Amino acid sequence: MLPTARQFMVSLTLLACGIAHAAWPDKPIRVIVPYPPGGPSDIVLRLAMEKMQVTLKQPLVLENKPGAGGNLGAAEAARAAPDGYTWFFATDTVVTVNPHVYKKLPFKVDDLVPVSVASSFSQTLVCNPAAGVKTLAELVKAAKGGTRLAYASGGAGVPGHLAMELLLTTAGIEMDHIPYKGPALAAQDVIGGQVPCGFLAGPTVLPHIKSGRLVALAVSGAKRSPVLPEVPTVAEAGYPGFDATFLLAVFAPRGTPEPIVTAFHQAFVEALRQPDMATKLQATDQSIVAGTPAEAAAQLAAISKKWGEVARRINLSLD
Repeated sequence: MLPTARQFMVSLTLLACGIAHAAWPDKPIRVIVPYPPGGPSDIVLRLAMEKMQVTLKQPLVLENKPGAGGNLGAAEAARAAPDGYTWFFATDTVVTVNPHVYKKLPFKVDDLVPVSVASSFSQTLVCNPAAGVKTLAELVKAAKGGTRLAYASGGAGVPGHLAMELLLTTAGIEMDHIPYKGPALAAQDVIGGQVPCGFLAGPTVLPHIKSGRLVALAVSGAKRSPVLPEVPTVAEAGYPGFDATFLLAVFAPRGTPEPIVTAFHQAFVEALRQPDMATKLQATDQSIVAGTPAEAAAQLAAISKKWGEVARRINLSLD
């Protein structure tokens, strides 16, 4: 029996889609990172991109689109055509924290589909030596003693901000939050003494801890940092159960064809699993995860639930 006109048109559409998928990629691929250059996301992505370009045989272009705790970059990625030529790489907080704390998001979380969790990392609590504190206990004592302290972060709603707000609530102290446009700028002002302390990304502050320009008090995750083994976790420093571990993940605009997502995921994970990647990322205080889309979705959902409870408990709200 001859096909109907509708069946014929559907067949043509499917054939065209198959040809388009088979041809992907045939031009440069952009990856939006919603932070300034130099942070953990840049480090992981640039290392992976070098290897992915060999596999995909097309250039990968990193575009930094900072602003509003990652929301601006997320909005641009969510609006992008779902054709496999735009991807989004960010910390989990963009989808696990921002929906709970921003009064109005410029994007829908469901419009960004998890592809893979790349790595996990913690934040490092550091202070300028002039602050006169060398341990978390001393910092808490100073704050409880009436000293009005401030802390720097890479921006409102980013990992350092969340980690510190959770610590302040847990320890029962107050400090003024000074947000910056990225952890590098925040670290520079802590080094310069404009702000006494900061909860910042390990790769950003590690060289300054080694040089003595910053004092490391604790790390936010459940485990000690492999590059700062002498620095205790917050849990070890007196607050059992404290864990503020963060993830870096890649997302696709909703509607990106599954064959393209699969191809990108495979190239991405293969790049992360190269023997030299674990060593390079460990040196920047990160651990490789390289999970599947389903695993990424489950992890992000669990983390979103956790941070939603924290945001409500500490009444964290951002414009």
